[in-house]
Amino acid sequence: MSIFSSAVHNQRSLSGSSQIMSVGFVGLGYMGQGMVDNLLEKGADLTVFTRTQSKIEAMIDRGAKGATSVADLTQKVDTVLVCLPDVKTSRDLLLGDDGVIANAKAGQVIVDHGTVDIATSRDCAKAAEAKGAHFLDAPISGGPGGAAAGTLSIMVGGSEEAFELAQEYFAKMGATIKLMGPTGAGTAMKLINQLLVGVHTVAAAEAFALANSANVDVQVAADLLGVSWGGSTMVERNAPITAARDFPDSAAPLRLIYKDLGIIGQLAEGDGLSLEMASKALEMYQTMMDQGKNEHDISGVLELIEERSK
Repeated sequence: MSIFSSAVHNQRSLSGSSQIMSVGFVGLGYMGQGMVDNLLEKGADLTVFTRTQSKIEAMIDRGAKGATSVADLTQKVDTVLVCLPDVKTSRDLLLGDDGVIANAKAGQVIVDHGTVDIATSRDCAKAAEAKGAHFLDAPISGGPGGAAAGTLSIMVGGSEEAFELAQEYFAKMGATIKLMGPTGAGTAMKLINQLLVGVHTVAAAEAFALANSANVDVQVAADLLGVSWGGSTMVERNAPITAARDFPDSAAPLRLIYKDLGIIGQLAEGDGLSLEMASKALEMYQTMMDQGKNEHDISGVLELIEERSK
């Protein structure tokens, strides 16, 4: 039996019965807060760490445990879940000298819920394997609403053995959970999803610009599109925000889709793929970033379309 298989067996069985497992969560941001809320409310033995101490204290008040550092959390729990906003932060926290993997134990499962590049996922898996631990890339989709409701889509890359061990936590946070394949497959699937989010958001914004120009109510148009071939999740999601022009300070800030499309662009370049619509969407988001609209909602790309229409 391998080191990891033995650890899985030991964690699953204690004197012939199931042992309560402990889980740690790092990153209580837009997505992470809803995820830990569901873990705690659904009975997980939960320890949390994030940079904002008041968030840790609030979770302790509700029954979770708090950690003083990433290293402290990793050493205390059986499974570590991480949800961070960008590649650099994820790499620093997972692969840093005193990060999660540096402090990992044999048999431990480490899960990255962030959207990163495939190389980062593979680097994490290799480093975890060297410690006798296991790594899953398990990015998420569904937005803060899905995180709060426990209805996220979770797309996973890694071994079936590790997936089985982590699945009880995935089930507390998500409604659609799929093992996509080996390491990197979950990350690849998330990038496929984000390509469509970025392109569909721009397409929806152009449709809404046309509706405004033709004196068609945006929300009424979206309702009709919802039962027509032109409908999409981004049409449904972005229509009320667009109708209210409620673009600033969003829980789905433009900087994140810009980051994701940048990763997709690098991947496409390396693979020799021509992704012209994704490239155009990236260029439009780059312009808005240059305008200082980093925190604008992704649907705010409508403003750029309007500027260019004058």
